[in-house]
Amino acid sequence: MDTQITTKLKILKPVNEVFEAIVDPNKMSNYWFSSGTGRVQQGKTITWRYDEYNAEGDINVLAVEENKQIVFSWGGNDQETVVTITLKELDNTSTIIEVNESGLKEDDPEIVNKMIGQKEGWVYMLTCLKGYLENGINNLRASLIH
Repeated sequence: MDTQITTKLKILKPVNEVFEAIVDPNKMSNYWFSSGTGRVQQGKTITWRYDEYNAEGDINVLAVEENKQIVFSWGGNDQETVVTITLKELDNTSTIIEVNESGLKEDDPEIVNKMIGQKEGWVYMLTCLKGYLENGINNLRASLIH
């Protein structure tokens, strides 16, 4: 069974604006996590926090290629997965963003529910990112109810 999740979305903004919205914790707080302990840079461990859910987690930044790709691992405790965010500039006004999460355990009895949950989360995050970058909407973050 292929347990990786892939989600793609077109955002009507130049690739550098999309990239900065992901790596800059101040911009990220407008659509995703409440805060981050630093800019996403290769080799760093960063803590992302969701104030609304009283939750936080660490990411280990494995690779960053400016305006092209961000790779990090998260999850820990035998639940670690690798997230690869790829940016493809279509022209000076639009970007395709693709998120791939791999490493979910095939033998996990909850694998289907976890895959659905992760897919739902990435669709939601990308939708919030699109709303923020294209229309300045910053009140969608943390609205998903579990």
